[in-house]
Amino acid sequence: MKDKYSELIKELSDRELLFHLYLTQVILLVISSILGIILFDRFSDFLNLFIIHDWNIWLIGGIAGLLVVMLDITLMKLLPPAYYDDGGLNERIFRNRSVIHIAFIAAIVAFCEELLFRGVIQTHFGLVVSSVVFAVVHYRYIFNWFLFLNVIVLSFLIGYVFLITENLFVTMFMHFIIDFLLGIVIKYRNNTDSKREENFEKKES
Repeated sequence: MKDKYSELIKELSDRELLFHLYLTQVILLVISSILGIILFDRFSDFLNLFIIHDWNIWLIGGIAGLLVVMLDITLMKLLPPAYYDDGGLNERIFRNRSVIHIAFIAAIVAFCEELLFRGVIQTHFGLVVSSVVFAVVHYRYIFNWFLFLNVIVLSFLIGYVFLITENLFVTMFMHFIIDFLLGIVIKYRNNTDSKREENFEKKES
């Protein structure tokens, strides 16, 4: 099953890959809108989840995001590469993107996912339900027990941050920091690996 998934990723062009990525976020946004209309009694209740003048956005969201990235980078260096093998999807998404494009992707994903999982689902069904749904939606990680455990723990962590801050901007910023910085790491790590391979091939020839 994992091999079939990897082959499917390889067969997609960059344009198709981005199309599916953005389409997924649009679907999450539509689901958020529909569920929001059904579950929220007043639109003001929904707007109250967004607090712009809140230092927790930078202090808790920013610091928590940086800590997650630092831990992830450390584990990437310590653990075998197979532990972070997601079928090549993240590498395909980020390796040839500009920094601005990576930031745009991270911002879109952070906004759409946090709006649904924390803003709508967690607000009405609790931390456990939202975290489990978040993990299941990232189904590609099911093929790798470490990544699936990773995404479950991360989901509970982000959910807990929302629980104590009650501000979606905090979790959106945290989510953005994680996706953006790890996207940058993937981009430059692969560029470095490519240059090493080119230099090795030149020496061999």
